[in-house]
Amino acid sequence: MSKNRNLADLLDSTGDVKSDALDNATAVTINDSAPSSAVEGDLWYDSTDTIQALKVYDGNQWADVKTTTCVLTNASGTIFVGDASTITLSGTGFLTDTLTVNFTQASDAIDVDVDVTATSDTAASVDVPSSVYSNVTGGNVVTITLTNSEGRISNTDTVNAVAYPTGGTTSSSGGYRYNTFTTSGTLTVPEAITVDYMVVAGGGSGSNLSNGSYSGAAGGGAGGMITATSQSLSAGSYTITIGAGASGVGSGSAGSKGSNTTAFSQTTIGGGYGGYSAGGSGGSGGGGGPNVAGGAGTAGQGNSGGSATNFNGGGGGGKASAGVNGTSTKAGNGGSGLQWSNGTYYAGGGGGANRSGYTVGTGGIGGGGDGDSGDGVAHPGTANTGGGGGGRGYYGSGGISGAGGSGVVIVRYAV
Repeated sequence: MSKNRNLADLLDSTGDVKSDALDNATAVTINDSAPSSAVEGDLWYDSTDTIQALKVYDGNQWADVKTTTCVLTNASGTIFVGDASTITLSGTGFLTDTLTVNFTQASDAIDVDVDVTATSDTAASVDVPSSVYSNVTGGNVVTITLTNSEGRISNTDTVNAVAYPTGGTTSSSGGYRYNTFTTSGTLTVPEAITVDYMVVAGGGSGSNLSNGSYSGAAGGGAGGMITATSQSLSAGSYTITIGAGASGVGSGSAGSKGSNTTAFSQTTIGGGYGGYSAGGSGGSGGGGGPNVAGGAGTAGQGNSGGSATNFNGGGGGGKASAGVNGTSTKAGNGGSGLQWSNGTYYAGGGGGANRSGYTVGTGGIGGGGDGDSGDGVAHPGTANTGGGGGGRGYYGSGGISGAGGSGVVIVRYAV
């Protein structure tokens, strides 16, 4: 037989042996055992039931000619409209070599090939190319097909194309996409999606007792904070209302309460005011003024404010802990805020102001403002954390207390 015979004459487009090629072939030995003598280039079809493979003699041994079947068991992941994502592939016959991944979506005129290197014979992953995610329509199904390095074409599997929610400021990190609202707006959800979210109200402002003789001003309470995980949002529009932080106040005044934030039928309560006497209630309570208790927090949203001792004001409450009481030598620190899933702390209470010669209260982690330490500077809660403002009350007159930080809503979902 000819050693130069074209093997394509024997194989079909998937690499299997053509039945008529074997029926008509006279130069191929068909048997369940190898020919007793062979020269380089001879072909033998091993007809053993459990093998059934075409082999070629390489001069030393019989080697398989039939290519490796490529099977796609699962294409796992989601294609997000307008943004990159990764599809994980599992199956057999990937060959730890170049694997061509085809994306097809007829109505969107998508037919795109991407070459990747399989991590094993059974696993690979592919980054969805921009030519796919920039052109696909949310709700459509994209077909995935593989071709291994031996030219074997797999069966198909499908992945869904999902349009992202829009609204606020978008960002991506750690396998999640975020929609952050620092001002009021609308979250538009094109398709049902599962999300985590955080809703924080505006913080309360500290009180101002700078009357030329004593201090004792209290820190404002943090805005109420709620979190939720694995929440299903159906397609539609969701109104987001961001609560403002309370404005700082002038001499001889209690602070002001922060404004509520609403989202997803949830309302978080604005932070309580720092007290001229008793602290105000709120999402977290404001600290108390001289010798008076702090305000109450709202269950599930925050904690109470600390009380004052003598003329060292109490700290405003935070989401994670109550405001600290002032002592005879130190104003109370603001209560701690809570670290959310993005790694940032929110809703810390404002610190109380100190009497001359004593120690100022510091704001709680999560945006709480420090109490006035005698520099006459208002120490506000950090914007878009819901932090409470610091008290203003060291010897002297004038100036304003620390304003509360504005609220925030953040929505995240896996990508």
